[in-house]
Amino acid sequence: MWSAATALALSVAGLAATPAAAADVNNATNAGFESGLAGWTCSAGSGTAVSSPVHSGSSALKATPAGQDDAQCSQTVAVKPNSTYTLSAWVQGAYTYLGVTGTGTTDVSTWTPDASAWKQLSTSFTTGSSTTSVTVYTHGWYGQPAYYADDVSVYGPDGGGGGDPAPTVPAAPSGLKATGTTSSSVSLAWNTVSGATGYNVYRDGSKVTAVSGTSATVTGLTASTSYSFQVTATNAAGESAKSAAVSATTSPTGGGGGDGGGGTLPKHAVTGYWQNFNNGATVQKLSDVQSAYDIIAVAFADATTTPGAVSFTLDSKGLNGYTVDQFKADIQAKHAAGKKVVISIGGQNGTVSISDSTSAANFANSVYSLMQTYGFDGVDIDLENGINPTYMTQALRSLSAKAGPNLVITMAPQTIDMQSTSAGYFQTALNIKDILTVVNTQYYNSGSMLGCDGKVYSQGTVDFLTALACIQLQGGLSPSQVGLGLPASTSGAGSGYVSPTVVNNALDCLSKGTNCGTFKPSKTYPDLRGAMTWSTNWDATAGNAWSNSVGPHVHAMP
Repeated sequence: MWSAATALALSVAGLAATPAAAADVNNATNAGFESGLAGWTCSAGSGTAVSSPVHSGSSALKATPAGQDDAQCSQTVAVKPNSTYTLSAWVQGAYTYLGVTGTGTTDVSTWTPDASAWKQLSTSFTTGSSTTSVTVYTHGWYGQPAYYADDVSVYGPDGGGGGDPAPTVPAAPSGLKATGTTSSSVSLAWNTVSGATGYNVYRDGSKVTAVSGTSATVTGLTASTSYSFQVTATNAAGESAKSAAVSATTSPTGGGGGDGGGGTLPKHAVTGYWQNFNNGATVQKLSDVQSAYDIIAVAFADATTTPGAVSFTLDSKGLNGYTVDQFKADIQAKHAAGKKVVISIGGQNGTVSISDSTSAANFANSVYSLMQTYGFDGVDIDLENGINPTYMTQALRSLSAKAGPNLVITMAPQTIDMQSTSAGYFQTALNIKDILTVVNTQYYNSGSMLGCDGKVYSQGTVDFLTALACIQLQGGLSPSQVGLGLPASTSGAGSGYVSPTVVNNALDCLSKGTNCGTFKPSKTYPDLRGAMTWSTNWDATAGNAWSNSVGPHVHAMP
């Protein structure tokens, strides 16, 4: 049953929606559920009208499936024979379907497996020679959480039973205000516009981003600079006039990417990876990430079909319904707390390849787009399948040119990638030393390795961490660009876990010359940046033992 429904849904999901002609009308009644469920019938009493969330107006449908019921809500719609109609609706929730039966030709449907924010479903159908009515429906899936639907439309020739008007160009947004600034970004918010399906944000007259909600963060700005912003509302009928302008001035910079870490990072910083998936570790919202973490690396961006380009999709279902709007708001809250949030590229299964100038440009453009959309402060390079230093350097410099001096660039190479300055990762780090924030080498899952003294050290010891970090410290990186990467628990990696005490001893050895093992560096590095862990989630699973110990220790370093 599931397979048949999925196959049908996928077979029609790609159909292009036919634009409504000028004389067309929406033949659905109570399309926005402003009159409750009038005109609609929901199976097993599964539906109700709710005031939040809504796509527009003051009401929307909420329907809750059960073990033996898919929460189907339907309406009989009057249509004309031999006519083409566009069926669409705005939905939110997992496994949400939209379809039509009784067309007299081919009944169609479309669906989304996961819509954490409002998403428009759309398809088209043609009526038969004697068809005067059809049944349109929405439904979820058995045993799944509730779904929401709003603004259902059946646009086409007037069948005589409709009444909801065709869309008109929305009004200009009101209430635009700046809600926060950093040295490189301005956060904006405005009032909802009735009938709008999206909004465009303009900076000094030029469009810089498009969003579906009523807030946005514009990044890549210059410190201590005044900017003017306006917003427009959009829907199928067109784009509104621009809102009244609001001016905002970015804050002063506190330093550059290489040694300043984006302007607000402390001298010694703790980095933690946050999992955008559920693999058995504690599921966290970004707001749940422990306060000890100064840099939060969101894992991971995904490769696209465009060479070098990446995208990011929040795993709302895996994260217990965490929405995109909540995610964006949580990033801003972390900013307000003085934290940095970067998007991580790669991971164990990452396959992003930057191998020529075109893919380098695609990488820079796509990462910058994610920074504008979500408010990320920069990028983390965690590619474990090789790196081309020539073109990755090109990509990161291009990104830096777009994002400005406060771009945060972090890296998480494997131990073998930092054994020699001739390795691609090490070369890349040295190539961008002037804009690099920190390299947090993964001192785990590696086995035995050579230290800077030419001796072999086994992972899991203070000597392994200090003798291998010494290679980077002697190889050209600034101490402020060197961090120690360790798993937060035995579950966080296949091998190489050490207790937080061992991490702290290694930090002491490198920065102060105390608590060393048999290896003692020839000099101390008091500017050593700090430590990193995989992951904040595994840390939470282990009772925050890692961040509660390593966090304060890093922040107390000289």
